Amino acid sequence: MGVCGVNNKEYLPKTKEHSSILIRLLPLIAFAVPLVLLYFLNPMDPNLKLSAQDSFQLMWKGRTFQLFFIWLIALEFILSWENIKIEISKHNKVRLLGFAFVLVLPTLYVVLENYFGLNSAIANWTMQSGVAFWDSMPLAIEYLVFSLLFCVTIFLSFGKKGLAGFALPALFVGLVGVLYTVDNVFPYGQFTPFQLLVPTTATLAAGVLGLMGNTAVFGTDLATSMPTLQVTGPLGTAKFAVAWPCAGIESLLIFTAVALLFLKRMNISWKAKISYFAIGAAVTYFINVLRIATIFTIGMEFGVNSNQVQTFHFYYGPLYSMAWIVSYPLIILASQGLWRKIKNRKLGNLNQHG
Repeated sequence: MGVCGVNNKEYLPKTKEHSSILIRLLPLIAFAVPLVLLYFLNPMDPNLKLSAQDSFQLMWKGRTFQLFFIWLIALEFILSWENIKIEISKHNKVRLLGFAFVLVLPTLYVVLENYFGLNSAIANWTMQSGVAFWDSMPLAIEYLVFSLLFCVTIFLSFGKKGLAGFALPALFVGLVGVLYTVDNVFPYGQFTPFQLLVPTTATLAAGVLGLMGNTAVFGTDLATSMPTLQVTGPLGTAKFAVAWPCAGIESLLIFTAVALLFLKRMNISWKAKISYFAIGAAVTYFINVLRIATIFTIGMEFGVNSNQVQTFHFYYGPLYSMAWIVSYPLIILASQGLWRKIKNRKLGNLNQHG
């Protein structure tokens, strides 16, 4: 018997099991900790004139996407827990030290950003380089750095197979960083490839608004050459220039990356994969149409420069799409489980009657 009547032979395996679970979860913890610190320490970003807590209340050019990043990491752990194999070994001291060092890098980067002038240095450099939205470049780079550090952390933790399994959250957070960078360097819809779908999306939104008893007039913003839409109805008049971030093109790109990576790993027919992708893309696009229609409705009621418009534009509008995108893999899994139950029930009935 051990101390206080505890059987050491029973205690040691449980301790090892708990240690193994903790080691597996370290990549998730490594990226959750800096976000928690940012939220509660609440440093002020001098470039954006925004506190860290406020940045978590912004989808576009904010940190809410990083919360979805954490959710995707957790989802991968839930779906792949039994298949995750730890590559860390106490016998390989170089890999072990590298892993320990990489784990603290996300927190170290956040500290350097906010307390040692890294954000200001990035903003000044990009401003001198002629970047239009230089003030939000530190945040874009933060997303890109998180993507890179996450890939390195996963590789050291679980090897090449683990890196392939966790490609979804890595691609997601990296893609958000790329989209922010594109908009910073090519503002006001200047990036033509992303702007191509905007007129069609705006036209469909005008149709939805027309069904609500409004009148829509298309035009062009002389200063930016962006398409504009002026809507007049019982609530008033609202006019906005429509760029690809406003039209939700970023959500279509994110959906495409998330859906393709998720469907690739599923053991279903290619026809089912195409159907799932097409349905998800159609819903995502329709949400973007409703997003534009909603912001015009809010603008007509409260004014185009109102706080209500700003809140919807930067948070609730993008949140519609992202809530759908991150829940869609769960919907696919649920539908597959339901289909298997129906199939098994039919087979059971056939066997009974047979």
